Order: sequence, then structure tokens, then C-alpha cells
Amino acid sequence: MFGRSKPVVFDRYESRRSRKWIPNWLWLLLFGIAIGAGALFYAQQKLMPPRLSAEEASELRTALDSAEHERSRLAAQLAQSNHQLEDALATQNRMAGELAANHRDLARQRDHIEALLTALPPDPRSGMIAIRAADFKVAGDKLGYDMVFTRGEAKAAPFSGLMQLHVAGRTAGGTETTIALDPVAVKVGAYEIVHGSLPMPAGFVPRQTTIRLLDRPGGRQFGMRVINVQ
Repeated sequence: MFGRSKPVVFDRYESRRSRKWIPNWLWLLLFGIAIGAGALFYAQQKLMPPRLSAEEASELRTALDSAEHERSRLAAQLAQSNHQLEDALATQNRMAGELAANHRDLARQRDHIEALLTALPPDPRSGMIAIRAADFKVAGDKLGYDMVFTRGEAKAAPFSGLMQLHVAGRTAGGTETTIALDPVAVKVGAYEIVHGSLPMPAGFVPRQTTIRLLDRPGGRQFGMRVINVQ
């Protein structure tokens, strides 16, 4: 029971060695941090875009601001162009409507004129160009006229020639005579309505007018009619 006891060895450095011992998990943590830092450095240097300097970052910001300003300007210009296009389209539609209305009015007027021409009495001389109606009015020393010409060959080329008026009447001194007024150029298609006035000698009183349609001065006669001046 009370056998020989073993000697006890006291190591005064044991506690110090135990305090210097580093656990394995800490080594693993430090190793993982080193691996992660290395991987991050490698990714930044090799895989990711290069990092910008302060000057490059400032230039990039300036370029972005300029691009944004240009984008805003172009957007405003586009909006203005769209507004102008809408106005142009509205104007075009309005003009197209007015043109269609004018065409309808012209068609109605043409129908009315053709109806009036049909109602006019025929030219008793039956020339190549019929003088269907003529009216004369004296205003001072001028002879005003309104005439209607028709042509049977409506599909042929228009007639281009002269209208010559020979006016019989009394001069200021009381002498009966016939005067020729200045010729007037006329062009007759299917029909032509002519208005105008011509000067006469001072004091001349017209009584009767002979209308002649010629192809040229002193040339071939295509129509003729005598009308009294009222």
C-alpha cells in the first residue's frame, strides 16, 4: 500500500510552450485569407478591367456628361421634328381637302356651263367655230364685249387665232363709217368664254359689230357673226 513513490519532474517551461502553440484551425483560416487575397489580386489584374486613375475617371465623367447633354439635345431636336412633321401632315390633309372641294366645285361649274351652252341658240352661219352668243356694252370710248365660242371637234387640237371686230357706227362729226378694232388673240377648245374691252375713237357711237375669227391677220376665216350693239 505504501509502496515506493515515483519522482515528480517539474518543468518550468511547459506552460510557456503551451502558450506558443497555434491551433490548426487558425492556420487554415490564415491560409484561406491568403488564398482569397491572392485570387482577388489575380482577378483584378488579369480578369477584371483595369482600374482607372483619378485623371482617367475625371475624363470619363466629362465624356459621360457630354454624351448625356448631346442625348438631351438630340431628344429635343427629335421632338421638334416630330411636331413639325405633324404640322406638315395636318397642312397637307387640309390642302388635300380644299383641293378635293375645288375639284367638286369645278365639276359643278363645268356641268352648269355645259348646260348653259346646250341652251344657247345655234350660230346661224354654222362656221367651224360657232359664235353662240355675243353682247356689247359701251363705256365711254371703250367697247366692252362678252362672247361664247364653241367648236364641234372637241377632241381636236385647240384653235389658236385672232378675233377681229369691225364696228359700224357714227363718228363724232356724224359720219357713218366702219372701223376695225385691235385684234385679240383667242384660243378655243370645246368652248371658250371671252370677256374684255377695246378702245374706240373719241366720240364714236357703235351701232353694229361684225365678229370674225381668223387663223392669222388677213388669213382664213373660221367663224363670223353680226351682232347689233345695244
